[in-house]
Amino acid sequence: MTATRRQWLAQASVLGAAALCLHGGPAAWAAPAGRKLVVGQSVPLTGAASEIGLAFAAGAKLYVDAFNDRSDIPLGLELRQLDDGYDPARADANARKLLGDGADLLFGFVGTDSATAAAAVARKQGAVLLAPFAAADNLRDGSQPQVFHVRPSMADEAFKMVQHCATIGQTRIAVVGEDSGMGRAGLAAIERALKELKMAPPVASAFVPASGANVDAAVAVLGAAKPQVVIQAALFDTTAAFIRQMRKTGYGGAFMNFSVVGINPLYVALGKDIRGVVVSQVVPSPRSAATPIVREYLDAIDNSDQSPSYESLEGFIAAKVLGESVRRAGPGLNRAGMARALSTLGEVDVGGFRVNLRAGVRDSAWTIDLVTLTADGRVVR
Repeated sequence: MTATRRQWLAQASVLGAAALCLHGGPAAWAAPAGRKLVVGQSVPLTGAASEIGLAFAAGAKLYVDAFNDRSDIPLGLELRQLDDGYDPARADANARKLLGDGADLLFGFVGTDSATAAAAVARKQGAVLLAPFAAADNLRDGSQPQVFHVRPSMADEAFKMVQHCATIGQTRIAVVGEDSGMGRAGLAAIERALKELKMAPPVASAFVPASGANVDAAVAVLGAAKPQVVIQAALFDTTAAFIRQMRKTGYGGAFMNFSVVGINPLYVALGKDIRGVVVSQVVPSPRSAATPIVREYLDAIDNSDQSPSYESLEGFIAAKVLGESVRRAGPGLNRAGMARALSTLGEVDVGGFRVNLRAGVRDSAWTIDLVTLTADGRVVR
């Protein structure tokens, strides 16, 4: 993590202004030169999760722009991005607007509740939702055939974290989550993983108000249980507040987090207090140029004003999966054919990193990496 905290904040501000200017306003989009596959995305460009939404959206756009510059593509992509402020009601309205205005699919909605809203709209209107970020695991069962996932499930992340705890003898596990769909899904995933690994249930669990610093009650509940590790299912600001308060009580145990927390914004929020915090990651390191997809991403980054991040790389990978479906399906691809095109894609290698849009339980667990952060924000494996 080479950018300073101030540089990260400045970059996020610039990206947000650009995204809102280009994609967030009410004006109609310019007609493309020739038919393109219209991709509708709603993300938090402002609000509680804006740092994550901005990076994910920017990474997706980075790939779409590179894809459209190629001369060998059968069909171009038109990416329409709207701001939902991390509000599921706005995400629902955006999904309806995007499909009503001609989008061929919904793509990359960020947030558990926003993804759930988008999935319902897609199902009702005969469209697909590709690559939701932090979707609840109930969007992966057979009753949701319109949803295609690029990232591993929360269950897979939970299993990886709990398995690691078991390996090093940490059996007293507590869970804290935001009082939202994401927090509840995270707790459920941890409880399932503990049961599957024949471990005791959480010694304590608590929910905290979403995106805030009101964590005192949760700190009291979890602190009294004396856990060896606390697993958190929350955004970076709530996570940072909880870690600080727990450490002030003298707690010396470990903190682990689902990938949705966002490493860069968590570092901005915590600074040197991030030392020792463990975060699950579902894509390769964004600086690991030995991996072909990361090298492709970094080459694209070099021609932009972005800095590498896990969330941006995930957006880039998700958009590349879409590009691969277009390449294989040909110029006739449209809304009616999207589900078939994605269903037949199967497992795809996007460049040294394999994605399975219909992954079963544990099929994607191998892609998950647990990383530890140092006081200066460096990632240690």
